[in-house]
Amino acid sequence: MTRQYFGTDGIRGRANVEPMTASTATKVAMATALVLREKQDGKPTDRVVIGKDTRLSCYMLEQAITAGFLSMGMDVILTGPIPTPGVAMLTRSLRCDVGVMISASHNSYEDNGIKLFGADSYKLDDVIEAEIEAKLESDMSDSLASPEALGKAARLDDAIGRYAEFVKRASLPRGASLEGLKVVIDCAHGAAYKVAPQVLWELEADVVTIGNKPNGRNINDGFGATAIEALQASVVEHGADIGIALDGDADRLIMVDETGAKIDGDQLMAALAVSMKSRDELRHNTLVSTVMSNLGLERFLKTQDITLIRAAVGDRYVVEEMRREGFNLGGEQSGHIVLSDSSTTGDGLLAALKVLEMLKESGKPASETLSLFTPLPQILKNVYFDQAATPLDNDAVKDAIANAEKNLSNDGRLLVRASGTESVIRVMAEGDDADKVEAVVDGLCDVIERVAG
Repeated sequence: MTRQYFGTDGIRGRANVEPMTASTATKVAMATALVLREKQDGKPTDRVVIGKDTRLSCYMLEQAITAGFLSMGMDVILTGPIPTPGVAMLTRSLRCDVGVMISASHNSYEDNGIKLFGADSYKLDDVIEAEIEAKLESDMSDSLASPEALGKAARLDDAIGRYAEFVKRASLPRGASLEGLKVVIDCAHGAAYKVAPQVLWELEADVVTIGNKPNGRNINDGFGATAIEALQASVVEHGADIGIALDGDADRLIMVDETGAKIDGDQLMAALAVSMKSRDELRHNTLVSTVMSNLGLERFLKTQDITLIRAAVGDRYVVEEMRREGFNLGGEQSGHIVLSDSSTTGDGLLAALKVLEMLKESGKPASETLSLFTPLPQILKNVYFDQAATPLDNDAVKDAIANAEKNLSNDGRLLVRASGTESVIRVMAEGDDADKVEAVVDGLCDVIERVAG
């Protein structure tokens, strides 16, 4: 089944432009209710939880999605701004049939998105999303609830408190403290602007908070996991032990050591994998990452007798691979880290707390504890193209890719893929020879750009 609306992480687009309009959002809710009802063989699907980040357009989309579910006879629980993993957790703990997160993650405020979770708190799979898409093109008026069966909506006042308690219990032993650690937390003016500083303070860390004044238009703007310069400066200025940068919906993190140096998802996963293995907690001595993770990570893990399995890009595909074989640690270079003993999706705050616990136990600086390997030179460039174009199907591009792979040979790795969220071809290469890697990427991008027009 083809997927017109859903990408690798739900539906995403420019706010108030199709498909991210109020009318389509309402239809998505209606279609989701119908599909899930069919999956349950006619059993009632009567409860949904809806969370959001801090984008201006969330007000519009929250109301539209709420209306769609109410029209199908489902009761709606509204949380207000909350991290994506908070919605996943609440979907299960509140015994909801579906969870909805309104967010475009690390994108700027002009964009927004819809992420859907099933009753098991996992993101809906590709097949169900395709079935929802099919419903969007159909007439659903005959399935509307009768006047007496319409749903009700209510606010959950303690949603943030519930998530805060969950993430503390899931990350640290009872009674544990982060006293003695000075931490800078960058909330990206996003969904975690209240809960992340609150949790760190409650765990007795010395907390400096930035990026915690959302105004609807400043989410991810110069702050957060994709713009860490402010965090780096703040860590150095305040003499902090470590810095934490979350993205707009707080399902990913990037960290900064005491010198201001970046610690990406690959380094964090390496540190967590080694720590968990030392405590005999790393199931099957395996880490699941994606095709984007650095070859240096793979080489390092081999020295630790830890297997690396690569999944497609997107934390949902990492989770699918983890569930298939029962692995309990996975993630992405970009900072999605999944600790499946506690969570069903990437959770930036949960992973950060695990790292802070490790840092406190080690008694060593973050620059030593969290930088375990030297990454190979890696270059990633984006080539934008018209949405109707298919540059990767062009013979000239195929030949260029084959030649680039031959050029790298055994000294590196090439990955060329279409983004699941934008009209972009991503070209990534890595290897021992930095000049060769750069030449390969530049040459291939030139060919794709000519074909893409």
